[in-house]
Amino acid sequence: MSTILVVGATRGLGASLVETYAADADNHVLATARSSEPPASTKNITYIPSIDLESPNAGNDVVKFLGTQSISHLDIVIITAGYFATESLREPSFAAQERMYRTCVIGPTILVTTLANQVDKLLDSKSKVIFVSSESGSITLRHESEGGGNYGHHASKAALNMSAKLLSLDLKERGVAVAAVHPGFMRTEMTKGVGFDKFWDEGGAVMPDVAAKSLVQWIETFDISKTGQYWAPRGPGDIGTAGPVLGSTDKLSTPLQLPW
Repeated sequence: MSTILVVGATRGLGASLVETYAADADNHVLATARSSEPPASTKNITYIPSIDLESPNAGNDVVKFLGTQSISHLDIVIITAGYFATESLREPSFAAQERMYRTCVIGPTILVTTLANQVDKLLDSKSKVIFVSSESGSITLRHESEGGGNYGHHASKAALNMSAKLLSLDLKERGVAVAAVHPGFMRTEMTKGVGFDKFWDEGGAVMPDVAAKSLVQWIETFDISKTGQYWAPRGPGDIGTAGPVLGSTDKLSTPLQLPW
């Protein structure tokens, strides 16, 4: 039986990951929700209410809940929670950037360090930690063809990638495998909310359940030999700058290891 913690689990990719893992009756899925009244738990899905990564107490709140459930080990931790606000040179936003960093970088990092510092070793040599990032966090892949802007979104993903790399170094001796992933361009309320739905067809966007299945399959192959790396389980197909930067997408592999 595997115990999987999905952080940010009530919509989009997170909700689809919960459904995908819960389809296997041998899995126990722990699913966090910001709401104090999350969906009803089922036989192998346990919802954890009132977990907000913008709160400095989120990690401790998760640990306390795990204690009430007698959970002493986590096989897989996937942090999908995020926030996306668009910006431009003429319209930057201090408040939006601050929230993106809190939600996409600080919260996930503090949550994982909190889990890692438990005496009962919630994370050990059988554990995998997956940070859901984006290809937008790759400095190498930024190309003049897409222009600038969206400072907080891109920079927070780059910062998340750095945190994932540093945590992989800190946890390698313990055998905990850590990775950052670009799960794919998805047809979600988040991308629609920033106007990216106009790129869905051209950009090869998929539904969250499709991205979830690809990510789950990739996680099965991920181990300590790949710790500290940055991957796109669905390959280069939806990464618009892959061709100009990395060469012909026909010659790039799927899954694809991404450059920092």
